[in-house]
Amino acid sequence: MDKAECIKPYKDDGRAKGEQVRDMFDSIAPAYDFMNRAMTMGIDRIWRRRAVDRVAARCPADIVDVASGTGDLAIAMARRLPSARILGIDLSEGMLEIGRRKAAEAVPDAAVSFMTGDCLDLPLADASADVVTVAYGVRNFADIAGGYREMLRVLRPGGMLAVLELSVPTSPLVRPLYNFYTKRIIPAAGRVVSHDTSAYSYLPESIAAVAQGREMLALMEEAGFADCAFRSFTFGTCTLYTAFRPLS
Repeated sequence: MDKAECIKPYKDDGRAKGEQVRDMFDSIAPAYDFMNRAMTMGIDRIWRRRAVDRVAARCPADIVDVASGTGDLAIAMARRLPSARILGIDLSEGMLEIGRRKAAEAVPDAAVSFMTGDCLDLPLADASADVVTVAYGVRNFADIAGGYREMLRVLRPGGMLAVLELSVPTSPLVRPLYNFYTKRIIPAAGRVVSHDTSAYSYLPESIAAVAQGREMLALMEEAGFADCAFRSFTFGTCTLYTAFRPLS
């Protein structure tokens, strides 16, 4: 079990992690996009662009964006790949409703759709996607290995998984500043903007706990993926992982 699976948004709540994560994102949905931009000072757009570059190089026809949230990655891919069919799936209907409105305005002619669903039981047929993406969502999975196995199932042979995830910098110069910012500034700002006292304390805890670097690659390999690799950005505060479903 990955340590992040034990980190839950509401510590005194006895419900399963998936239920808590759904309710947390429903709660903070109206403030989510603003907080994302503020927390990363807009750099999240650059990170997302790097993931889109990798996806676009595959020229996929069918893309599934897991933990799609308010649809930022799905919309960015639709702009680059206007002929692709893109399906965003998320536990939180509150987040998806915002994503639908954003997509209707930003890419009205693109084949982008959203539906509620669980990463551990995707409502999709086997081998139905060329690419599966996840942006900043893996650490919220109740079972990370199970989520990877499920995403492997829906990928076609040779298909690519692209995971963008926040991570903890290893530099001894950067890490103290990062710790202060994520553990003090972000929770305080989150309480003011979202009025959820737990959500933005959960964020740095889940980032610190989730498997990173080669440990994350090991989870992907154990699930059956091949050619797993990662690339870090911005002093190691974000990491792009890629992996492929074997051809046979």
